[in-house]
Parts: sequence; C-alpha cells; structure tokens
Amino acid sequence: MSGNEIVAATVLMDDYLRLFPDELVHEVERMPVDEIARLLSGLDTERAAPLLGRLRSDLAADVVALFDREARRRLLAAVDPARAVAALARLEDTVLEEVLEELDQSTSRELRELISYPPDSAGAIMDPRVTMMGAEATAEEALQLLRELRDQRVYNLYVVDRNGVYLGRVPLQELAIGEPDQALRGLITGTAVSVRATASQTEVVEVLEQESIQALPVVDFDGRLLGIIRHQSLVEAVETEATANIQSMVGASREERALSPVSFAVRKRLPWLEVNLGTAFLAAAVVGIFEGTIARFTALAVLLPVVAGQSGNTGAQALAVTMRGLALREVRVRQWLRVVTKEVRVAFLNGVAVALTTSAAVYLWSRSPGLALVIGVSMVLSMVAAGLAGAAIPMLLTAIRQDPAQSSSIILTTVTDVAGFLSFLGIATLLSGML
Repeated sequence: MSGNEIVAATVLMDDYLRLFPDELVHEVERMPVDEIARLLSGLDTERAAPLLGRLRSDLAADVVALFDREARRRLLAAVDPARAVAALARLEDTVLEEVLEELDQSTSRELRELISYPPDSAGAIMDPRVTMMGAEATAEEALQLLRELRDQRVYNLYVVDRNGVYLGRVPLQELAIGEPDQALRGLITGTAVSVRATASQTEVVEVLEQESIQALPVVDFDGRLLGIIRHQSLVEAVETEATANIQSMVGASREERALSPVSFAVRKRLPWLEVNLGTAFLAAAVVGIFEGTIARFTALAVLLPVVAGQSGNTGAQALAVTMRGLALREVRVRQWLRVVTKEVRVAFLNGVAVALTTSAAVYLWSRSPGLALVIGVSMVLSMVAAGLAGAAIPMLLTAIRQDPAQSSSIILTTVTDVAGFLSFLGIATLLSGML
C-alpha cells in the first residue's frame, strides 16, 4: 500500500474498528502478510494495537516478525500480554529472543514470565502452532487457509470468537462437506473441551481419559486459545514424569541424571539421607526400649531382621500398587478406604500364611513353642501395619496436595521398622514367661 492509501485507511479505521471489529479483522486477515505489517506499522498505537491483538495468533506471529524495531516496541507493549504471548510463542527461538531483546525491560520481563510455563504444566508441553480461525469465517475461506498452510498434521480447525476465546473445533470432514459459504460457528462439533496452560499434566491426563480427542486445546485464564497438546507430547511427558517419580521415591532429585555433576548429586541426596538417618535412630530407639528382653533372650536379636524384612516387603508392595493406581488415575483420594481396606486384607492373609511358615521354621530351630508363637503373631501384626502404611502414605500425601512419590519409601521404611520391632519385641516381653 502507498502512503496515501495508508492515510485513507486510517481515516476509515476508527469508526470501522469501533462499530464492526469482526468484519474489519476478517478483511485484514485476507490481506498479504507484508501488507498487514505495513498497514499496522503506519497506524498509531491506539488504532494498531487492538487490531493486532485480534488477528489469528499464527498470522500475528508472521506480522510481528516483519515489523521493524520501533513498531515491535510500541505495539507489543500495547497489546494484551496474553495475546502477545500467543503470537510470540509461534516464532522460531532465535527470532523470539531477538524480539524480546528489542523490547523495553519491563515488557520483555512480563512476556518472558508468561511464555515460560512450569515444566509440569500443560503450557510447557503444548504446541502453539494451532490452526485457528474466527467463528464468522466461511468453510471456503478455511479450506483456502489449509491449502496455503499445507500442514499435514491438521486434523481439526479450531474456532475462536473475536477476542480469541476458544469456541470449539471443526473436523476436516465437516469442513469438506459443509456449504462453502457456511460460517465455521455452525460447523463446530462436540463440546469445547480445553485445559488452562497452568494445569498440571495430571489434570491433562484426566481430561484425555474422559474425552476421545486427538489433541487437547490449551487456553489462558480468559479462555483464549494458546495452543494444543498433541498425543505424542503427552506420552513423552508422562514417561518423563514416571521416571522422575522412581527417583523421588528414594530421595533422589527429579533433575538428577546418570552423568550429573557429583556436587549436584550430593546436594540433592544428602538432605534426604540425613532424614533417613533420623528415622533409623527412631527405629533403634524402639529396640532400645526392649534392651532387657533382648539380653534375656538373645534369639530375639537373631530373628529381628526376619520380621522387619517381611513387613518392609509387604509395605513396598502396597505402596507400589497404590502409587501406580494414583498415577494412572485408577483410584482417587476419595476411594482411600477401599484401597486401604483391600491392602490390609491382603496383608492379613499373606501374614497368616507367612506366619505359619515362619513359626514352623523357628520351632524346628529353637524347639521353643513360645518363640514360635511370638514371631507368628508379630509377623501378622507387622505385615498388616505395613500394608496399611503402604496404601495410606501416598493417599495422605495426595490429599494434602503433596507429591505422593516424594521419598515415600523413606517414610514407609520408618513405619515398617518401628511396627515390626515394636510388635515382635512387645509381644515377646508380654509372653516372656513362655520363652
């Protein structure tokens, strides 16, 4: 466009944008990208910023990339930050960094914060390259856009209103068989399922379990479309989360890798080792309470590891099953009673079976019916306590909004050791006359 044409367009822009914003944006989006960039650069900020903010995010990204330094500084500072981020997220990393460096410090800092989502959030795994159009665009215009994009990964066209708020999706089949002049609003199928960019990956999994969709739209707090989460991205994120949980269960950092620096590994592991040391002293204190009983019946010291080992394995089994159920959304916190009851019953039945075997072995070794009875009863009690703890610990951590995988095995080890030592030595003290 020539300078005179820009002046003429400016004269008409004010009333047109105020009275017919959707129609104006629709017409502007049909222009070549370089002409849109020149038009907006030639307008003052008060007129250009609202128009830039209403453009499709993919188109806005191309326009911003063509702006000169001055136009970027003034228009990106005036556009709504959420809309600016939706456009900037589509830029190549090198171009994005160049644009952010050109902005004033306060604007750059705000946009960097918005564009950097937490690593376990929906925003971190979304793809901002989403194909979207306004609700009033026609099916023919949408098909023409797809021909120009030549994106083989497009299965749905995502429809937004004039403010960028997500309204729903139009499958390509519906688009192909629809009337050429039919508005996209009338071709939307299903409900407008979406998640916020700040939603956790666990919430994303919950939504995808309930809805049969190939990609999940991600929106901001105002419902404006930011991107989509593709199935492969979600699978990779879940795999990463699962491996991180394995490390955190034993007190290692989620960020640590096999070849991480020694100083980093020590800094992340040592605090939990100190915690584990404290819990070990707690278990030792329980043994110390029954020092007199152990001194009288030295066979008890020999059998202590047997009880502790069986209760520890029982707790670990219950913990692993419960953790898997929570991770795969097979169970919820509200089902804690069913889960705990089930694990207690399993532990009791296993405890009885193991107790019979253990009692028989101890009797053959010691020829003491009393000692066989003590270890049999304590075995059942300690295994039941371990099963209860293994199911309850992750449920409790989840209920108080803590990571159920974070060093749960350390907590469980403390519970099983204390329960095993207390039951075995306590019963031995009570039945000392039979030993």
